[in-house]
Amino acid sequence: MTAALSLQGLSMSCSSGQAARLRSSGGSRMGRPSAPQLLRLRAQSGNGVAADEAARTNGGRQGGTTHVRPVLAPPSWENTLRTAPQLFPRGQLQSQAAAHVPNRLRVFSGTANPALAQEVACYLGLDLGSMKIKRFADGEIYVQVGESIRGCDVFLIQPTTPPVNDNMMELLIMIDACKRASARSITAVLPYFGYARADRKTQGREAIAAKLSANIITEAGADRVLAMDLHSGQCVGYFDIPVDHVYGDSVILDYLSSKRISSGDLVVVSPDVGGVARARAFAKKLNDAPLAIVDKRRSAHNVSEVMNLIGDVRGKVAVLVDDMIDTAGTITNAAKVLHLEGAREVYACCTHAVFSPPAVERLSSGVFQEVIVANTIPVPPSHQFPELTILSVANLLGEAIWRVYNATSVAAIRE
Repeated sequence: MTAALSLQGLSMSCSSGQAARLRSSGGSRMGRPSAPQLLRLRAQSGNGVAADEAARTNGGRQGGTTHVRPVLAPPSWENTLRTAPQLFPRGQLQSQAAAHVPNRLRVFSGTANPALAQEVACYLGLDLGSMKIKRFADGEIYVQVGESIRGCDVFLIQPTTPPVNDNMMELLIMIDACKRASARSITAVLPYFGYARADRKTQGREAIAAKLSANIITEAGADRVLAMDLHSGQCVGYFDIPVDHVYGDSVILDYLSSKRISSGDLVVVSPDVGGVARARAFAKKLNDAPLAIVDKRRSAHNVSEVMNLIGDVRGKVAVLVDDMIDTAGTITNAAKVLHLEGAREVYACCTHAVFSPPAVERLSSGVFQEVIVANTIPVPPSHQFPELTILSVANLLGEAIWRVYNATSVAAIRE
């Protein structure tokens, strides 16, 4: 309010016409001080209105060192450094108390993965925003934002995990609620993007559900999307809004590095031809490890049959790399072929643990030394088994959110 009053006083008393009249008269007019004195009084008080009031009450007193205390100023106002408030801070990371500026970053969670959202909020040093989400008896979803987000940058963490349709609809309603609450920007954070596998037409009269889902999220009111390990690169182009794509392989690579596996004994394997680019990038980060490819033929959805192995895995530790494990048919059949070809150990690595039945039975059948996944999708206790290792990507998502909020490079995370 002080800054607003100061600007008002400046506009009222220091217009160009008045300044010209003061300069032409060489002093005060009708008992008002000269322009230099008026500016000096305003600088001393920090309040333009108070300075004008002091000038009127002093009757145009010339000179002197009298200090005029501003209205509602604290006792030590003469020695206090006054700076203009910054409503939307954009700079290096510093605490809110040190910066003396309001924090406009808000993080909310849906019901799909609240544990991951809580970890992200802890990384950012924030509390999760208050949002009321409930379901009516007929299955309809109700969302109400429990706090003011007017002018805030809002991040909604909601993976479209199974049940994918319910979680997708919940995300859309969350976006709409934030838009109607006058949020400045809305970013949909998708640790897992459902329908991403329906990204192209392989037969006639098929739908491209990935593009449809992107359109729906855009039309709901999202300004930006932050996604992790999309099934294919073209999914980024399906959105008509900016998309920041982060990769969870850095977390898995750090974990594999801790196992001290000799680079000469390691081979990275792609479970299908479509994942060759992903496996090649993964192998390059493991000291340019050799690459093997499993050639498969898919007779139906969620049904695959291994036909051939390209590469040498005999006596080596094979690391199967994929973006997700659904029914585990592809990756389990690939592991069996690797054992038949003489692989010493087989590790399975993926970001998204969908784990549709009978994935748990296949993965725990003894063909894998270890199954390494990320927590983009919550894994219930009933789906956990001794060979399973779950790594957290909360720090990675939190860092990406902070960089988006501060308008800095997200791609630099991989560098």
